Amino acid sequence: MSLRALSAAMPEPALAKLRLLLATSADPDSVLHYMEKLAQASPVVFRSLCSNDEAATCLATVFSHSQFLSEELLRRPKWLEMLLASGALYRQMTVDELIAELRVDCPNGIPTALALATFRRRQILRILLRDTRGLATLSETTGDLSALADAILHVASNHVLAKFRLRYGSPSYVYDEGSRMPCEFSIIALGKLGGNELNYSSDIDLMFLYSANGETDGVRAIDNKEFFKRMANELTELLSTYTSEGICYRVDLRLRPDGKLGELCLPLAGAMNYYQTRGRDWELQMLLKARVAAGDLAPGRDLLAFVEPLIYATTLDFGAVESVSATRLRIGEQLAQKRGSDGELDIKLARGGIRDIEFLVQCLQRLHGGREPWVRQGGTLLALSRLSDKGLLSQGEHSRLSAAYQYLRHMEHRLQFWDDRQTHSLPKDPESLELLALRMPGWQSGDLDPASRMMKQLNHHLEEVQEIYERVIHAQQPIYYTMTAQISEALRAAPSPSNIAPRASNLVSFLDEKAPRFYQLVSKKKFKRGAGYLDLFLEKVMDHSDWMNALDSDALFAGYLLDLLDASPYLAEQLIRTPNLIEELFRFGAGLNFRDYFEDPVELRRFYRKELFRIQAESVCLRQPIWQTLDQTSQLAEFAIESAYRSALQQVLAARPPVSDSYVPKDQMIVIALGRLGMREFDLGSDVDLVFALPDADAAEINFWRRVAERLIDIVSAYTGEGMLFAVDTRLRPSGREGDLVQLESAYIEYFDKHAQAWEGITYMKARCVAGNMEKATEFLNKLQEVDWRGYGQSGRSQKELRKMRLRLEKEQGENNPLKAGAGGYYDIDFALMYLRLKGAGMFFKLLNTPARIDIIEKMGHLERPDANFLRDAATFHRSMDHAMRLLTGHPEGNLPNATEQLNTLTDLVERWVPDHLSDQPLLVEHAQIQHRTREFFNRLFPG
Repeated sequence: MSLRALSAAMPEPALAKLRLLLATSADPDSVLHYMEKLAQASPVVFRSLCSNDEAATCLATVFSHSQFLSEELLRRPKWLEMLLASGALYRQMTVDELIAELRVDCPNGIPTALALATFRRRQILRILLRDTRGLATLSETTGDLSALADAILHVASNHVLAKFRLRYGSPSYVYDEGSRMPCEFSIIALGKLGGNELNYSSDIDLMFLYSANGETDGVRAIDNKEFFKRMANELTELLSTYTSEGICYRVDLRLRPDGKLGELCLPLAGAMNYYQTRGRDWELQMLLKARVAAGDLAPGRDLLAFVEPLIYATTLDFGAVESVSATRLRIGEQLAQKRGSDGELDIKLARGGIRDIEFLVQCLQRLHGGREPWVRQGGTLLALSRLSDKGLLSQGEHSRLSAAYQYLRHMEHRLQFWDDRQTHSLPKDPESLELLALRMPGWQSGDLDPASRMMKQLNHHLEEVQEIYERVIHAQQPIYYTMTAQISEALRAAPSPSNIAPRASNLVSFLDEKAPRFYQLVSKKKFKRGAGYLDLFLEKVMDHSDWMNALDSDALFAGYLLDLLDASPYLAEQLIRTPNLIEELFRFGAGLNFRDYFEDPVELRRFYRKELFRIQAESVCLRQPIWQTLDQTSQLAEFAIESAYRSALQQVLAARPPVSDSYVPKDQMIVIALGRLGMREFDLGSDVDLVFALPDADAAEINFWRRVAERLIDIVSAYTGEGMLFAVDTRLRPSGREGDLVQLESAYIEYFDKHAQAWEGITYMKARCVAGNMEKATEFLNKLQEVDWRGYGQSGRSQKELRKMRLRLEKEQGENNPLKAGAGGYYDIDFALMYLRLKGAGMFFKLLNTPARIDIIEKMGHLERPDANFLRDAATFHRSMDHAMRLLTGHPEGNLPNATEQLNTLTDLVERWVPDHLSDQPLLVEHAQIQHRTREFFNRLFPG
C-alpha cells in the first residue's frame, strides 16, 4: 500500500503528520510497510493511534527501528495505548514497579515461561522508545534493561522457591550456637547485568549461592545442596525456555567457581574458600561487577564483602593481565582474519572495541581501588568518571573513552533490537549498513552518505580507544615508564615538536614577573623539541616559590632543567608527572649516596625512583660516559635487591621461622645476577635475571630460604600504585621453570657438569653475586666457572657451540630486534668476547662489563690492539644508542625509529656519549659501518 492508499484509512491531519514522519524517518519503507499491515489488521486502532501525534510518532519509531517489535505491535497494538496512558514513557521504572506489573501479568499469579517472555517484550517496547527518541541516556537505557532482568529474576525465583518449599519443606542449617537458622538463597549478577549495563539481547551471567549446608524440614526432606541445585536448574530452565514470544533470557552460569565443572549452587563458606585459595586473577576481576540481583541479600552481601579485599589487593598480578592481553591479541588476529574473509567487524571484540574499554577500566579499578574506594563501581561509565575524578585518567582520556563507549553501545543496541538477536557484527551489505547509520543517534536528514560518515566515526573511536589502551595496559609495567594520564593527555594536546619555535607562551611570559633571570635564559634557549614540555612543567611548578627562586638564582641549575626537557622526552614526562624530581638536579655530581637499607618496600620504591631519575638525568646533562651510567644504574639495582633481601628475611623470619630453633639465618642464601645486571650494564627498563643458591650445609632449611626468595621477588617486582622496581626473571636456574627456585650449590655443580646445555653453561659466564655472603659466593662462582671451562674451554667445543647459538638467535630474533640480534648487532660482540674468554682460562672475573672484558682479553694476548680498539668503540656506540632509545621512550627498543624527529633526538643524545670520531657522520651511516665491521670481525673469529 502506498501513502496515497493509506490516506483513505486516516484523517488529513494524521496524514500530514505521517508525511513529516516519513521525511525524517530512518527507514520510511519499513514504516509504510508496517503502517499498511496495521491498517489492515486493526483499522479502528490504526485510526485511533494515527490521530494521536505522540502515538503516531511512536509507531513510526518502532516500525523504522525494530522488526520484532513491529510484528509484536501488529498483534498487540494495545501495548502502545497502555504505555502512553501510563506515563512510563517519560521516566524510568523501578524494580518494585516492574515486579508489581509482572505479577499482574502472570495468569493466576504463576510466572510461566510465556508470561515472562511476553512481559519482557512489552517492557522492551517502552525502553526502546525512550532510547531511540532521545528520552533516556545510555546509562538510563542500560539501567532500565537491568532493572527489567532483576524484576523477572525476583518473581521467577520466588515462584520456584515457594514451589520447592511446598514439595520438600524449608531449608535450614545449624548455627554456631546450635540453633537452626533459615537457609537463604542469593542470585548474584555478574558481567553486564552485574554492572547495571545490560544490553537488549544479552545473556545474563549468574551465580547461585546459599547460606550453608543443612537440610529441609518437610516430609520429603532433602539436603540443602540438592534443594538449591534443583531450584537453580528449574529457574534456569524457566528463564531460557523457548516460547512463541522467544525466550526470556539465555542464562550463563560458566562464571561460577570451577566453571562448567563446578557445583551449580555453592554454600557461602565453599565460595569464600574457593576465592581465597583457588580464585584466579580473572575470576577476581570478574567480581568487580558482581551484585545481588534477586533472592535474599545476606549470603551474596557476605560473599562480596569477603572477596572485596582480594579484588582490590595492594598488588596486582600483571602477569595475569599479560595473559588476558595476549588472549585479546589472539582474538584480534582471529577477528582480522574473519573480517578479511567475510567482511564483518565485531564492535565488541575488535581492538579498541567495547571489551577493551571495559577491560582497561577494570584493570585501573583493581590497581587503584585498594587505596581509592571511590573508584569501586561496577558500571563502566560511572567508573570512568570516578577514575577521572581521582586523576587516574585525564579529562581528555575520560572524554574520549566515554564518547567511544557510548557510541559503541548505541551501535550494539541498534544491531540487536532490530531482530532481538545477540550480535555485535556490522552487516556486510551496503543497504543494511546505511540503515544502521540512519538509526544511530545524531543522524540528520539530508546526509548523502550516512554509512561512510558512520564508519569514519567508528574507526575514529576504535583508534582512540586502542591508543589509550596500548598506553595504559602493559603487562609487568615497571615503575620507570609509568606515565600518568594527565601528562599523556597534555602531551597529546601539545604542539608537534617540529612546529615549535622559540616563543613566549602565556606561561613563559609570566616568568618575566616571577623569575626574570630564568625568563631571560628561557628566551635565549633555542628549543628543538622541549618548549611544549616546558609549558607543561611550568603549569605544575609556577606556584612553588622555592623551586622558582632556585631556577631564577642558579643559572647552572636552570640550564640543566632546560637541557633535560629538550633532550629526553621520557625524562621530561617524568618531571611533569612528579615535579619534585627537580630537586634531584641539585644533587648532580654528588655520586651514589646509598643510606641504610630500607625495610619498607614503599620507601624503597620511592628512593629507587629518585635515584634512577638522577642517574639518567646526569647522563644527559653532565654527558657522563655511558659505562659510568650503566655501572651506577647497576649499583642502584643491587642496592634494591640487597634491601629486598634483608626485608624479606625479616618478614619470613617473623611469619615462618626456620625448622631448627638453633639455626640463625643471616646471609647464607646467595643471590646471583646474570645478563645485564651480572655484567654491571643494567639500564633503564632492563629486566633482572636472578637465580638463588644455598650452601649444602644449610640444606635442612632450604624451604625457609625458598620463602625468602619468593618474598624478595615479590618486593621488587610486585606492581603497586607506586609501580614496581623491575621485572625479575628466574628461568635461568637449573632445569628452568621445572627446577626449584632455590637449589643447593652441589646441585648447581652437578647440573652444569652433567646435564646443562651449552647455552646454559655459557650464560653463567656473566654470573655475579648481588646479595648474600659475597665471599662464599665468589668461591662458589669460581667453582662453577671451572666446570664451564672444563666443558667448553679446554675441550674446544666453545667455538662451534657459540657460533651455532649466535646464528640461531639471529634467525629467531634478528628481524624483530636487529640492533641486538641482527647481523653485526651487539650479540656479535658479546659472543666473540665469551669465546675469547673461554679460549684463555677458566678463571672467575669479578669485573664483567664489556670494556673490562676487552682489556683482560687483550692483555692475555687473545686480541690484537686494532681489534680491541674497534670493539671498544663498537660496544660504546651500541650501548649509547640503546641508552638513548630508552631515554626517548622509557623502555628498550629493537629497531631504530623511522620518524625524522625521533631520529634527530636520538642522534643528539648519542653524540653526548660517543667519541668525536663516532659522531662525525649521520647516525644511520655510522651504525651501518659499525654493523659491517662487527660482522666481519665475527666471521674471522667464527669461520663458517
